[in-house]
Amino acid sequence: MTVMTEIPMREHANAASRRGRAPAISILVPFYRDDASALITALAPLARDPHDFEIVLFDDGEPDPELNQAICALIDGFELPMRLLTSVRNRGRAAGRNLLAGQARALWLLYLDADMTPGDDAFLDRYHTAIATDVADAVFGGYETDEPDNPAHRLHAALSRTSDQHDATSRNAIGATAFCSSNLLVRAEVMRDCPYDEDFTGWGWEDVDWAVSASARFRLTHIDNPARHGGLQEATELLDKFRAGAINFKRLIARHPELANLPGARAARLLKRVPGQHWLRGLWARLSRSEGLPLRIRTLALKLWRASWTSEVI
Repeated sequence: MTVMTEIPMREHANAASRRGRAPAISILVPFYRDDASALITALAPLARDPHDFEIVLFDDGEPDPELNQAICALIDGFELPMRLLTSVRNRGRAAGRNLLAGQARALWLLYLDADMTPGDDAFLDRYHTAIATDVADAVFGGYETDEPDNPAHRLHAALSRTSDQHDATSRNAIGATAFCSSNLLVRAEVMRDCPYDEDFTGWGWEDVDWAVSASARFRLTHIDNPARHGGLQEATELLDKFRAGAINFKRLIARHPELANLPGARAARLLKRVPGQHWLRGLWARLSRSEGLPLRIRTLALKLWRASWTSEVI
């Protein structure tokens, strides 16, 4: 496993981050083009004691310099300690999260995506309670997805609701493979001992790999403390991600053979036995992009597309 330890970057810190004691929770927000302004603005009033929290953001490669400057100006106006770390080049999802863990000052880390917002006003309080009651070493709070106004995003919302959006009881029944890398509360020492594997590149599966690895040594659990997840994408973007993610899925199964019975792996093995199934990819892509079709058909077509590409590598 490769872990990058020296990443050239610059830091912009607001005045509040340069004074006061170490916080109880470091809120860590990696982003690549996504605007974290709404998240920052929503979180700040929920920190009842601003000394208990810091927000550390990581701009992975600065693809949008104007956005970077806007975030710098925004955080300067808050009394909650905030810092923006900017990498001079893109490092990827796993490396960005490892870097944030290394830069955090608190004993507990809360990972959130830049396009998220808290589910309600008690969002941070529930995580404080989880820490105080020592429920686990890592806690996943779950997601909520609102119905999008843009019809082009309805497929992604439907897929999220069926695949990722479950209550804590359901997620605890699934276990570590139901963990995601955002809305994740974790002890800093866990991240030191079990960082994300930076050989996962591009999109997908590094979070499942981390959770399965961490569960062998630490206590992981799920609670009901969802964050609303924005950042919905159009069908074409999902098709591209699922095609590229097959390589990461291959690495996941190689590192954890016990996951060979995951639904995605089973579907890929079944499709692998179908002669000429790869010729159907064009059909599945067209069905996925057809906004006039029922969402259940489009979602099924998208899953078949993903399984077809996965069948090439397992």
